[in-house]
Amino acid sequence: MKKTGHPLYQEILFVDTATGTKFVCGSTLQPEARETYEGREYPVYHVPISSASHPFFTGSQQFVDSEGRVDKFKKRYAQKVAPVKPKEEEEEAGKKRAPKKAAPKKAAPKKAAPKKTAAKKTAPKKKEKE
Repeated sequence: MKKTGHPLYQEILFVDTATGTKFVCGSTLQPEARETYEGREYPVYHVPISSASHPFFTGSQQFVDSEGRVDKFKKRYAQKVAPVKPKEEEEEAGKKRAPKKAAPKKAAPKKAAPKKTAAKKTAPKKKEKE
């Protein structure tokens, strides 16, 4: 492996700017700032969000909808859904109505007759002379 073709891999101190959480991880980043952490000096890289402040990992995940698309969808959907009747009301309503008649069955469509193909003409066989 060539020494000049690869960036320097080193331990870097990452600082979450949202919570102030610090952690050391290996990286090829080359930050100029330096800071002492647990008695050792590391190059420092400030990250805007990490697992310490990301809503998915902290359990405080909420869907943020700045344009209100979710609310618009819920309102539209709520208008289309009919209210659910209790079973007792459905049974009483079913008894009052006359039973529906079954729709007459339609005859199956006729199958098309197979096309006649022209018989192949073959040359008559020559008889062998005895």
